[in-house]
Amino acid sequence: MTSAAPDNSRNRADALPKSWNPGEVEADLYEGWVAAGYFGADATSGKPAYSIVLPPPNVTGTLHMGHALDHTLMDTLTRRKRMQGYEVLWLPGMDHAGIATQTVVEKQLAADGKTKEDFGRELFIDKVWDWKRESGGAIQWQMRALGDGVDWSRDRFTMDEGLSRAVRTIFKRMYDAGLIYRAERLVNWSPVLKTGISDLEVDYKDVEGELVSLRYGSLDDNEPHVVVATTRVETMLGDTAVAVHPDDPRYAAMIGTTVYHPITGHQIPIIADDYVDPEFGTGAVKITPAHDPNDFEMGLRHNLPMPTIMDEGGRITGTGTEFDGMDRFEARVKVRERLAAEGRVVAEKRPYTHSVGHSERSGEPIEPRLSMQWWVKVESLAKAAGDAVRDGDVKIHPASQEPRWFDWVDNMHDWCISRQLWWGHRIPIWYGPEGEIVCLGPDEEAPEGWVQDPDVLDTWFSSGLWPFSTMGWPEATPELAKFYPTSVLVTGYDILFFWVARMMMFGMFVSDDPALTTGKGGQKQVPFEDVFLHGLIRDQHGKKMSKSRGNGIDPLDWINSYGADALRFTLARGAQPGGDLSVGEPHALASRSFVTKLFNATKFALMNGARSGELPPRETLTDTDRWIVDRLDEVRAEVDAAFDAYEFGKACEALYHFAWDELCDWYLELSKVQFAESDARAESTAVVLGTVLDAVLRLLHPVIPFVTETLWKALTGGESVVVAPWPAASGVSTDTVAAQRVADTQRLITEIRRFRSDQGLADKQKVKATLVGLNEAGLGAFAGSVANLARLTEPGADFATTAEVQVRLSGATVTVQLDTSGAIDLDAERRRLEKDLAVAQKDLDTTTAKLGNEAFLAKAPQHVVDKITARRDVATAEVARIGARLAELSGK
Repeated sequence: MTSAAPDNSRNRADALPKSWNPGEVEADLYEGWVAAGYFGADATSGKPAYSIVLPPPNVTGTLHMGHALDHTLMDTLTRRKRMQGYEVLWLPGMDHAGIATQTVVEKQLAADGKTKEDFGRELFIDKVWDWKRESGGAIQWQMRALGDGVDWSRDRFTMDEGLSRAVRTIFKRMYDAGLIYRAERLVNWSPVLKTGISDLEVDYKDVEGELVSLRYGSLDDNEPHVVVATTRVETMLGDTAVAVHPDDPRYAAMIGTTVYHPITGHQIPIIADDYVDPEFGTGAVKITPAHDPNDFEMGLRHNLPMPTIMDEGGRITGTGTEFDGMDRFEARVKVRERLAAEGRVVAEKRPYTHSVGHSERSGEPIEPRLSMQWWVKVESLAKAAGDAVRDGDVKIHPASQEPRWFDWVDNMHDWCISRQLWWGHRIPIWYGPEGEIVCLGPDEEAPEGWVQDPDVLDTWFSSGLWPFSTMGWPEATPELAKFYPTSVLVTGYDILFFWVARMMMFGMFVSDDPALTTGKGGQKQVPFEDVFLHGLIRDQHGKKMSKSRGNGIDPLDWINSYGADALRFTLARGAQPGGDLSVGEPHALASRSFVTKLFNATKFALMNGARSGELPPRETLTDTDRWIVDRLDEVRAEVDAAFDAYEFGKACEALYHFAWDELCDWYLELSKVQFAESDARAESTAVVLGTVLDAVLRLLHPVIPFVTETLWKALTGGESVVVAPWPAASGVSTDTVAAQRVADTQRLITEIRRFRSDQGLADKQKVKATLVGLNEAGLGAFAGSVANLARLTEPGADFATTAEVQVRLSGATVTVQLDTSGAIDLDAERRRLEKDLAVAQKDLDTTTAKLGNEAFLAKAPQHVVDKITARRDVATAEVARIGARLAELSGK
């Protein structure tokens, strides 16, 4: 092959390894990027700003597939913006994860027979900090393995001194504004952790329990009585009413009367409430206001007593019965047994499957429990969060998620922010000796002898400040001036209501703070301009990943097996706004194959002198060259539009098919003929190939950074693709004539290959051929390429046509005449075809018999009949095709 390649191109090809082994290079590449400062953000830069704050993973956490997806998409966005000339801040950090972290440390103490009480609050907190320093943050090195281009110099932690200051500042402002208050309300209570927990920390599971119907009132059918059904018999110890629907004629006469409680002996009222469904069960329900959320609301409406009948550990207390001191589950059995002995158990249904909330951290069923807690009054905050989206200040992608957002913020209940833990931001409320209460800011101290509230804040409270607290708020910092509001929040749609809503509420509360608006015309600031919501990751069969199913995938396993690029490409290729994505081993293998294809193609190009540079004058380029350059322009525009719309999957699909199908499978193969033509043509081809590869590597870099860095540096000799400019439009009009000629050539080669296969020719078997009408079709310049890619040779003097195919193209029809004599083992071909014919005939007989069976047709669903009919038609065509081919061979 002739090549005018400069020596340094070949040298760079030799510098590449024989094959791509990501495990040998990824770690060193990443540390090189960090050392070079590529991911550092300069708040004094004159470049336009682009910023993302990393959703802070729990300090106890490890990288799961959800994290890997989040991080891949954020890294893709920030790497692209950096290449586009933006000053990029991707700010990392971790959440202190109050319940999770305290649970980990308490378990360590328990292994030594100790409890946190053995150490006291201060010493225990010191032990948690020790654990955080020694064992926490394993996710950081996993982020490095994934390739996260975060600014590590700005790494934050929700318990940092600066973030703690922000927490106390906003708590005091909200308290002083009347938005934070203390009240006794119903909460999700964990008897194991002895604290209230958030809705997000409750997993609902279907469990097999029992539905017991109990008789209240008299055992005499002629005396007042009512039957209610419950799955939690023990809670009847806290019943303060029985409710019926006001329009239910069965109970009309009983409304306003009382009925005998069979254990406490109290007379409890029968009330009427529209909440009761008269069609469910007996149409009467027992009301336990302190242990059921619906009963609590009913208790408020009817001013019912609300006795709490369980202590913090889930034991019965304060009922004055023999059940006091029993665990709630033991009491469930004992109460039912006593009622049954008295003849008050009317019916029992076992098993009875129903949904029960469980603590995500400790695993036990949660207990709705009346408790004194601190709350945020959300009405005005939620309205501001909703209006920010309605007014277009914040855009949700996809827009189809907006109704869910409005449904949530428009119907939000007050938020319980206190937790009965030791690890976390302690509530900045102090109590005086005479019952005084004061809220103190970060620079204020409590008077001597005052006692601080023992509770800590919900983790979501501090993480809700994340977009601005991480940049130094409440101080006015250069970072806030440059990078706030942040550009986009990337997260799963499943926490739209929890974390996203809280950040929006806090962000709107401080939206006119001078620290956030100085230098920005005093305009109110939202925490982020865009919210991109991706879906959940499912396995390759579309099932949700879970420990119980055993179908979870450890992303580090994939990184070790296939490389970080393959993992990232798999996730990004499947990511669409709001849509779930299914991944499995086949997807990872396909992505690894793509990375390998890219590596091999670039190495081949370098061996043939490919290099990036200024393209030769367009008039000197071949049709093939103009076609690939124009296609690059079109793909670049498509990729830009997709990334701008957060359509990661669409961008990846465009790049995948261009790189694999058009660049590697067609242009590289077509260029082989051009490399062999002349030094001048080889030189021109080398520059075109190198320039297109250069752009493709830059376009792919945000998604697959490691292999593109290695290949781009070898191809261009540049410093790093991380800081290379993003490809720009060429500004040249598409050559539609060249594109049509290349398309015709591709069609011609494809049809010849298909015809060769039908003739039983091996892929690499060369066969004599003539092509009639090639010049008339405008493809004379492609004769060498057609012959090379279709494995055709010169006809020679002894040429005799044994097979012929006509290919209709845009300009004319090309007739391809082949001489297959001696190229096919006729006996072997007959044996193969006869075997195929037997299989096709068997399928034809089977499907024909089924379709001729009236009894089968009378019972079979239409879609089954349609499927069998389609199989019969395929089998019929196969029998005819193979028969014709055998008949053709019989004459040879």
